[in-house]
Amino acid sequence: MKKLSKILIIVCLIFLNPVLVNSAEILQIKSSNTILVGDQNRNLTIGLFCVDVNENDELEATNLLKTEFPRGSKVKIKPFGFKENVLLAKVFNIKGTKEMTELLVAKDFTNKICPS
Repeated sequence: MKKLSKILIIVCLIFLNPVLVNSAEILQIKSSNTILVGDQNRNLTIGLFCVDVNENDELEATNLLKTEFPRGSKVKIKPFGFKENVLLAKVFNIKGTKEMTELLVAKDFTNKICPS
C-alpha cells in the first residue's frame, strides 16, 4: 500500500507540476479592457472580450479588476480572436471561479452583449 501511494504521488507531481509552473500571470492591468500577462518567456497584451466600459466608470472598473486580480495572480486565458493586433480573450483566475468580464457585468460597468 505504501509503495502504491508513493507511485501515485510521484505521478501526480510529474503531471501537475508543469501546469502550475507554466501558467500565465497578471503583470499589469492597463485599463478596464486591456491587461498585460506573461509567463517565463514572453509578455502578451490582451483585450477583454466583449467589454465596453463608460468613460465615467473607467477608473472604478479598473480598480475593481486590480483588486480581484492583483499583480502576479495566476490566470487562464480563453482566446476569441484578434482586433488591431491585440488578442481578444476572456481571463479567468487559475481555479476558473472568477472571470474579468463577468465581474464588470455584475457591477454594471458593461453590458454583456457577446456570446460566451
